[in-house]
Amino acid sequence: MRKYDVAVIGGGFAGTAAAIAAARGGAKVLIVEKGNSLGGAAVNCLVNPFMRFWGFDDDGSRVFFSRGIFKEISDELVKITADSPAARSFDEEKLKFLLLEMVEKENIDLLFHAYIFKTETENGAVKSVLAATVGGIESIDADYYIDSTGDAQLAFLAGCPTVVGREPDNLCQPMTLCFRVGGVDVEKFFEEKEGLNKLYAEHLREGKLINPRENILAFRTVHKDVLHLNTTRVVKKDPTSAWEMTEAEIIARKQVKEVFDFMKEHSPAMKDAYLLSTASEIGVRESRMIIGDYVLTEKDCKELTIFDDRIAACNYDIDIHNPEGTGTSHYYFKGKDYYTIPYRSLIPKGVTNVLVAGRCISSDHGAQASYRVMATVCTIGEAAGTAVAIAAKKGKAVRDIDIKLLQKTLENAGAYIG
Repeated sequence: MRKYDVAVIGGGFAGTAAAIAAARGGAKVLIVEKGNSLGGAAVNCLVNPFMRFWGFDDDGSRVFFSRGIFKEISDELVKITADSPAARSFDEEKLKFLLLEMVEKENIDLLFHAYIFKTETENGAVKSVLAATVGGIESIDADYYIDSTGDAQLAFLAGCPTVVGREPDNLCQPMTLCFRVGGVDVEKFFEEKEGLNKLYAEHLREGKLINPRENILAFRTVHKDVLHLNTTRVVKKDPTSAWEMTEAEIIARKQVKEVFDFMKEHSPAMKDAYLLSTASEIGVRESRMIIGDYVLTEKDCKELTIFDDRIAACNYDIDIHNPEGTGTSHYYFKGKDYYTIPYRSLIPKGVTNVLVAGRCISSDHGAQASYRVMATVCTIGEAAGTAVAIAAKKGKAVRDIDIKLLQKTLENAGAYIG
């Protein structure tokens, strides 16, 4: 039986950063991932580019809020893709290689193709996690666990209290199946985009489209003739139900064809275009969140709260895609304004040796709409990994560690916590 100091469940940006931080803190670490690579939503759901993780100082210079391990990753991506940081786009195939190299350098073990389905607890601590694999059931045994599944899957299985979606009706932000179109005259497309979106809105009003999104959301990529589309929208489906996720995938794939056919018919820039790829799984913006020792609120974010136990900072806008249909709302932070994320929001109630990292920390719907982006969850993951490494050295429960030591360790590692 293999025994670890720390088992990280989920190998996205949050989980990978958590594992690297824990290993650098002296822990023996395992990452358990349901897919075949590291990178999470970036590689499985083709989420691209990085959303804004900076503000602007009085002189117009950028103030970056996601640093530490995220800066290591983003700097290296810029280097290997010859891309500019302003564009924020990256090549997910190169990201897969990069993250693998980073975890191998820290002697972190990996288990791919493993989906957790049960936990075993004793005296308020998770003792093991069971995962289904092609070879049968694997028992994941560790002293501490980090839930970076995005869906709070480990916390949920351990019986920790969780919530789904927004407060009145439990509806989540829509799911989106991202896709890529090749053979595009990209510059010409963006010249046409305003007129194309006006026509799209007309078709939507006339009931000609099944996709309720109000416009076509497209991004440049690191490849000159490839367009990235983040524009399908599936509403009122529960991301924590496999049945409803299946329905969402089917609906989204029909929307992909609809949007592609519309662009092909009405955009001269698309005359030689072809559908290059769709994500291997639909992207989920919001699902379960833990009810932790502190619930971060939209009010906290708007009031630019600086918590005593802060472990990360964020200023990405409160970006809410309508859970019921058409429309997207934004609340933008000004200049170099930001809010912080408290360590207590990473601690699920009911267990002593688990932290949660990623979009499923303890918060309300509005706050989650801001911190859910990859840059910020990476910094949350780094904080979680650093914290469990400290806990492992001291043999303490995760809620009993020295917060000042955690903050100092993060800052010494290059993280920005406000």
